[in-house]
Amino acid sequence: MALDLSAVGAKTDVYEYPYDWKTLATYALGIGAKADELGYVYEAKGPKVYPTFAVVPSFAPMGEMVAKTQGSLASILHGGQTVRIHKRIPSEGVAKTVATLQGIYDMKKMAQAIIKTRTEIGDQLVFETESSIIFRGEGGFGGEPPPKQDVPEIPDGQAPSWVHEETTSPEQALLYRISGDQNPLHADPEFAKLVGFPAPILHGLCSYGFVARAAILKSLGGDGDRVRSFSAQFRKPVWPGESIRTEGFELGGGVIALRAFAGGRPEPVIARAFMQTEG
Repeated sequence: MALDLSAVGAKTDVYEYPYDWKTLATYALGIGAKADELGYVYEAKGPKVYPTFAVVPSFAPMGEMVAKTQGSLASILHGGQTVRIHKRIPSEGVAKTVATLQGIYDMKKMAQAIIKTRTEIGDQLVFETESSIIFRGEGGFGGEPPPKQDVPEIPDGQAPSWVHEETTSPEQALLYRISGDQNPLHADPEFAKLVGFPAPILHGLCSYGFVARAAILKSLGGDGDRVRSFSAQFRKPVWPGESIRTEGFELGGGVIALRAFAGGRPEPVIARAFMQTEG
């Protein structure tokens, strides 16, 4: 199915997403939070908010923009994600989100759609997101290539400042999807095989949350409120039940470069990732 390039610039109406401590705890558990992260999963100790929760209110408006592209949902992959935090995310409220289809770019064999969202809570801009959506087999239409990104690089030969490894559960994707990303690729074995995977895979945004948590725990003492932005590219699938090993490189100026591996494989599943903190 040909992509509808005329859809570029389209915006959604405002999507309202009420949330409370149960919403936040469900998300935190979905990205692997443990009992010693009690402030994120127990209402009497917070609840605190992991900054990557910013992706949750964007699921529905982002889905509307994906549909606007007219691309085949069977060919879709999540290529990368950025969140930018402007104010501390409240422990409860109504998130009001608008999504924009920023661009559709030609990657020769594939196409990339960039979808941006802005979310206000209590009439204040609290966070923004940017999603890279890849359509396999939809490239070659003569469009512009994707804009280049300025990403902090991991110095050659530098050992990581820290390494954090934890194992996902076989049910991790089933737990994560309760937060709203209900693509059957992450639950239905028959659908996964139909689109070219031997079994359901973990959501890219679930792995994204695991990596952000690792940085918050190892570099920020568990204080997610210090995160200003987090960006990552998804390179390879993660299978529920595999371990995720995150390597963090503290580069100074509040910048942490990150990469992650899964299941003991040598190729990174998340690369060109970095977190900007308040310093």
